[in-house]
Amino acid sequence: MKLIERKEYLQTLTDVMGTPDIKVITGVRRSGKSKLLEAFIGMVQAANPDANIIHINFNFPEYEHLQTYRALYDFVSEKYQPGADNYLMIDEVQMCRGFEKALNGLHASERYDIYITGSNAFLLSSDLATLFTGRTFEIKVYPFSFAEFMLYYELDDPYKAFDRYLLEGGMPGSYLYRKQEAKYDYIADIFNTLIVRDIRQKYKIRNTVLMDRIADYLMDNISNLSSPRNIADSLSGGKDSIKNKTVSAYIQHLCQAFAFYKVRRYDIRGKKYLTSNEKYYLSDHTFRYAKLGTKNMDYGRVLENIVAVELLRRGYEVYAGMLYKKEIDFVAVKRSEKMYIQVSDNIADEKTFARETAPLLQIKDAYPKLLLARTNHAETDYEGIRIVDAADWLLNA
Repeated sequence: MKLIERKEYLQTLTDVMGTPDIKVITGVRRSGKSKLLEAFIGMVQAANPDANIIHINFNFPEYEHLQTYRALYDFVSEKYQPGADNYLMIDEVQMCRGFEKALNGLHASERYDIYITGSNAFLLSSDLATLFTGRTFEIKVYPFSFAEFMLYYELDDPYKAFDRYLLEGGMPGSYLYRKQEAKYDYIADIFNTLIVRDIRQKYKIRNTVLMDRIADYLMDNISNLSSPRNIADSLSGGKDSIKNKTVSAYIQHLCQAFAFYKVRRYDIRGKKYLTSNEKYYLSDHTFRYAKLGTKNMDYGRVLENIVAVELLRRGYEVYAGMLYKKEIDFVAVKRSEKMYIQVSDNIADEKTFARETAPLLQIKDAYPKLLLARTNHAETDYEGIRIVDAADWLLNA
């Protein structure tokens, strides 16, 4: 498979080299975590040829004998080299029973710079503090961005390339297949056999049909405000009795496995977070096509999904804005920085343009306001609102 250099992630890993934290690489299945770790190992070797790198990939049968914590601990301890910089790199760490005991012991020895990847259902962000007694540093890996997609395919026309990205998405393993249907079969298989299977195994879910229905509902309603109650009501259809608590738990599992990202609402005027109704976005928009088909593409929702993930990729906290009962697609916050963003597939129609700009014009503070759309032309300004082509914005961090 063709590889590209994922510079931002490699820079993040380089920045935390030598710190006492356990570095944990997280992200949706098949988003490139293992390849990223391999690339980082190559960088370490090039910069420090004398480094002692202990690399264990539990996907390979030769490491099957290390699938108990004591065996893993003893193996790594035997590989330690006094006087050298010792790095421990472990792929799919959850395949070792009791891995946290081994890692806590190795971390306590202060001998190793430790990096791990693992299945998200078994190595959750919310579990890290509980699993490891030492500090952890999480590197969140996302599917390929639009910029990475263009780099992979060596494309130079952003507008034509974006039309492809809308259909093909950012799951790099699918790029090996020539036909679009084969790509979607691969992507659907990731969702069904890896993401959902992991969740079922960890939480011992019995009602697998309900889990699938909830996932399909969220996919079909990306960018719509949802709540466990209205999802339960919709799926019940007046027949089955589905508990809100069950729906809420299943949604949480799907989000923890990075299948979806939850975006809370924010009252711009009242400057407070709202607890009811959230939006959910897919980690990669092509999961929707692969699972539900392409008859109703709804490019506006898909574009909004792409923008949401890109904001998360750039390190923003992302909220759905509310102002005088009108909706602003995103309020993006990073420390003292804030911006308001509306997303629309096509703003050529005057009524659509007026509808999308109206909520932004009502915001009275001085933070930047953006309207992202598929304009296919250079940036313009409308009463202080930047009108930016979506492809251009995605390529310019």
